[in-house]
Amino acid sequence: MESRKPPPSALVDNHVVPGDVTLDLAEMTNQTIKLGTGLRQDCDTIQATSAGRLRLSKPNKYWVESSQKRYIPSVEDTVLGVVVDTKPDNFLVDIKGPNLAFLPVLAFEGGTRRNIPKFEIGTLIYARVVKANSIMNPELSCMDATGKAAEFGQLKDGYMFDMSTGLSRM
Repeated sequence: MESRKPPPSALVDNHVVPGDVTLDLAEMTNQTIKLGTGLRQDCDTIQATSAGRLRLSKPNKYWVESSQKRYIPSVEDTVLGVVVDTKPDNFLVDIKGPNLAFLPVLAFEGGTRRNIPKFEIGTLIYARVVKANSIMNPELSCMDATGKAAEFGQLKDGYMFDMSTGLSRM
């Protein structure tokens, strides 16, 4: 009798450890999947790179939710940040990660050299992570993937408070 592999959804919400094969791409034909934090592709399989719970959100986005003390930026994360410095070409934004994030002045809808947003130090920004790497500062954008501002940009009213990374990924 041949051993049967569990379907891709069988491991969702279960604990995985580094090296666990979470998905077999050979069995998932004509499907597009997105990999989040804690997963990597190795040939025709997706393996866990960190310990935690395997999560799935529609449509086909998988990630490993783990308990960690500090936020590690991942591409397509939406973040709140505080402007800590302004430069001619970008803003430095504190997103409570290991490094400050860059927010280019042209990363806004309709952003040109003549139409540069003016943010003071301490301004609260809602942005999306477009580049994230362990050896460089993350890059933010205040546009969605289609180039529209959507809900991104400066936040003027409301409250911001600190919370654990486990709650922020929900």
